Amino acid sequence: MAKKSKRVVVLVMALALLMLVTACGKSGETGKGPAGSSDGKAQTVALNGAGASFPYPLYSKWIAEYRKVAPNVTIDYQSIGSGGGIKGITEETVDFAGSDAPMKDEQLARAPGQLFHIPTVMGAVVITYNLEGVKTVLKLTPEVISGIYLGNIKKWNDPAITSINPDVKLPDQEITVVHRSDGSGTTNIFTDYLSSISKEWQEKVGKGTSVEWPVGIGAKGNEGVAGTVKQTPGGIGYVELAYAVQNQLPYAFIKNQAGKFVEPTLDTTTAAAAGAAANMPEDMRVSIVNAPGENAYPIAGYTYLLVYKDQMDRDKGTELVKFLWWAIHDGEKFAKDLLYAPLPDNVVKLAEARIKQINYKGESLYK
Repeated sequence: MAKKSKRVVVLVMALALLMLVTACGKSGETGKGPAGSSDGKAQTVALNGAGASFPYPLYSKWIAEYRKVAPNVTIDYQSIGSGGGIKGITEETVDFAGSDAPMKDEQLARAPGQLFHIPTVMGAVVITYNLEGVKTVLKLTPEVISGIYLGNIKKWNDPAITSINPDVKLPDQEITVVHRSDGSGTTNIFTDYLSSISKEWQEKVGKGTSVEWPVGIGAKGNEGVAGTVKQTPGGIGYVELAYAVQNQLPYAFIKNQAGKFVEPTLDTTTAAAAGAAANMPEDMRVSIVNAPGENAYPIAGYTYLLVYKDQMDRDKGTELVKFLWWAIHDGEKFAKDLLYAPLPDNVVKLAEARIKQINYKGESLYK
């Protein structure tokens, strides 16, 4: 009887040991692959980004579409302006940042690691206005645009405007200038343009994500400028093309370097980038304002995602690389419907080379 009891105890202990080994084996299996969890399902990885409002409509679409192909990755992007994005990535409070303004050398030097500029799309900055009863599209010259933003042209029926719009009955109405109040890549593109066409602007104001505006009222984000212009009779502002279309606001045809009045479209934005694309620097920080070419729209620019070359978290870095690769390939097909111009092929190749250099402890995260 005692021998039988001992056999039972031994059997029970053996079964318990077998169950423990089996459980450990199953737990170990979940470690296979890029991200494991104790229930055998892929671990959720959260990526946080912030910055430019210029590409926000497209990035929102990208995030929704990417969720369908990578359900284990949650991506959040806050539209806070390029200046906020640069601050966030420099202080490492975000995993990636959006900026329409390429970072300056001194800004890059302040970052705790090497930052890459990954271009995503190109967009047009349009001059939008609110003139009740004016149905005809306005034409504006570089001289008129700089004159308005310098405060030298104060009324809509100023001869400088009426002379280039003889078929439009313009009102005797004060011009209310609207500009960005936050650090903005859209502002960088616009003031880069103004500096390239007006010596007075270049000397008195200059270019940057934030400037001392001679006149006007400030609004936050492309959303804020579009909304303020829409609510302000006689208002004029600068926004990314998609925001003007979404708010059903008119936008001007701008006289380009070749002397033609050009409508902001995908084709004219692409034409503006054509010359720069052939000579794109390796770091891809480039200006395409006031570009040569008959069909080139003069106020356009690239928008970038800013990411660290050396990632501190393998899982986050791996998923960030996958998302960036998807964005410059599969993501580009969503650009045109939202009024952004896709990247030229040679720029995609340059972006690919940068993405492949993103690493964790010296090991490339591109697989």
